[in-house]
Amino acid sequence: MDVLGVMVGLALLFGLAMVALVVVGVVKAAKAVGEKVERHEANARRAVENATLKAKTFAKPGPQGQISSVRLGLRTSLDGTRQVLESGLVQDGQLGESLALLRRLDAHAAELDGELRILEREPDTGRIAAKLPELRERAERIKHSAETMRWAAQDRMHRFADDELTRLSQECENEAGALRHWDAPGGNGASGGDGVGGAAAGGSAAGGSVADASATGRPSTQRAGLTDGKGGRPSAEELLVLGDPLAKLTERLRKPSAGPSAG
Repeated sequence: MDVLGVMVGLALLFGLAMVALVVVGVVKAAKAVGEKVERHEANARRAVENATLKAKTFAKPGPQGQISSVRLGLRTSLDGTRQVLESGLVQDGQLGESLALLRRLDAHAAELDGELRILEREPDTGRIAAKLPELRERAERIKHSAETMRWAAQDRMHRFADDELTRLSQECENEAGALRHWDAPGGNGASGGDGVGGAAAGGSAAGGSVADASATGRPSTQRAGLTDGKGGRPSAEELLVLGDPLAKLTERLRKPSAGPSAG
């Protein structure tokens, strides 16, 4: 009975653990889906707002159009800086500090956008004319800060890419120099026995190349190139359809002809 009770308790604990794991997985999946939906919804809402502001900039002249232009320029500058920093964060971790500063700058931009939205609904044009220069000056300061970080990040990524390209070019030059040293250090051998020596050297070189290829796991056969004549391109005889007549003529010339004293 004690053993049975222990087994039942273990089974219950295992079942509770499985239920807890399922619940945790479902909750995490729901949170991930919810965050993704919220992110897409925020992006869609921002795109609609940007399109509306762009339309107001051209459709409503005067103070209303100026306010829309200020709001649109502020959003465009921050979005462009965010895209540059996020795209370079994978390769350069130092851009994380710039993203943190951009979030703080975005908070100030959100407050300013709220003030501009309130001013946009202000019926008194005198009030708008009095407040708009101050708000525009704040927007320009935020845009300048965002653009400064964006340009610095672009210059930093360009410098890293240039340095990497310089190192890669130097490595390619070194490899090209190594490939040009095809002569043996001791020079050529004596002229005597060139046929046998050359054949032996050729055989040993071929054996060495095959051994190297088998050791490195690369195929020993050479791949056909485009201009080396081994790529399966048709010959002139095949193009002129002269293969069969030439073969027949060769066979006829090889046959011994009967002399006048035959028979």
